[in-house]
Amino acid sequence: MVQSKRQTDILRLLESEGAIGIAELAARLGVSLETVRRDLKPLAGLGAVIKTHGEVGLPSSMGEAPFEKRMRENSAAKKTIAAHVAATIRDGDSIMLDTGTTTSFLARALIGHRRLTVVTNSSDIARTLATVNGNRVYMAGGELRSDNGAAFGSTAIDFVSRFSVTHAIVSAGGIDKDGVMDFDLDEADFARMALSRGQRRLVVCDHTKFGRQGLVRVCGFSGVTELATDYAPPYEISAALEASGAALTVAHK
Repeated sequence: MVQSKRQTDILRLLESEGAIGIAELAARLGVSLETVRRDLKPLAGLGAVIKTHGEVGLPSSMGEAPFEKRMRENSAAKKTIAAHVAATIRDGDSIMLDTGTTTSFLARALIGHRRLTVVTNSSDIARTLATVNGNRVYMAGGELRSDNGAAFGSTAIDFVSRFSVTHAIVSAGGIDKDGVMDFDLDEADFARMALSRGQRRLVVCDHTKFGRQGLVRVCGFSGVTELATDYAPPYEISAALEASGAALTVAHK
């Protein structure tokens, strides 16, 4: 089959970012949903891509666990944000991290740090930073979810409520002018508690989360001291951040 330029662009996007929502793919390409569906149909027929529940990806990425797929999405941006935030953390600092792909990249960016005290509900983050460089890692208890290996619920929230840390850093499912959103009630509850335990209350997310409406509100911008991202957000979000007194950090490569 001879691919059109747009079909080639689709495959390149999927190779770099993993699975993408079909609506987001249409927006990235600047075409209608109908057009992108027409482009995808022959690719899917040949097995070059797999479509499922409004999402499309390469066969290799669609076979991954959900958390592994999300780690591939916008990974370059997340690594850039993680490297910038890691540079603001000193040896010996205390950090609370929720589960999320950007916070997992941050844990990897902190491997060179020493004597960190880390509190988290993420088994991925705990494994990354435990037993190296004199770190102390505290893992919240409770049943671990199969998709991301993280603990949630009242047991996890009660555990982290006992700590006070220098840096409380959480990810976000969405950011709009009213604040930080998530798609899962338990994750939102945990993130809200985590932010309340930090002197520095930092939200990390890439630009694709701007304007995304989550199901559950985590907090308004008054609940955070800083937002770290890879591109400046739209005006109404920037204005809301400034009005709340929260700082905006844009990480560059």
